[in-house]
Amino acid sequence: MNVVKQTEKQSASNKKEKTYSIGELSKVFDVTPRSIRFYEEQGLLSPTRSGQTRIYSKKDKVRLKLILRGKRLGFSLAETRTLFNLYDSHQNSKIQLQAMLEMTKEKRALLIQQLEDINVLMIELDEVESRCQDELEQINKGKTA
Repeated sequence: MNVVKQTEKQSASNKKEKTYSIGELSKVFDVTPRSIRFYEEQGLLSPTRSGQTRIYSKKDKVRLKLILRGKRLGFSLAETRTLFNLYDSHQNSKIQLQAMLEMTKEKRALLIQQLEDINVLMIELDEVESRCQDELEQINKGKTA
């Protein structure tokens, strides 16, 4: 009988969801606690509290990972919030995936435009550099002659 009760207690504790402190998440994702608190202020994370201590769930950990991935890909926090809101209100992944595809297309178009702009600037810099080199050579020839 004692073994049954002990097994029941163990299975209940195994079902308990893993939680994280702000320090743990900060180390895992190499971000400052201040950044994590900022994402919370923006409504992207919603830890529970025990007094002044924030307790982050597995869902918060996944969301933080997605926030940071989105940031790396150039998505704004507003865009990330939109995706989270879609997921929270329509757990139908089709709607969320369609929104993500649209955002990805827009981001890709913006990056292509930026790449074209950079290429034009590189050509202009090459021309300026070449003219400067030519003029410098002319000045140096004048001094030696």
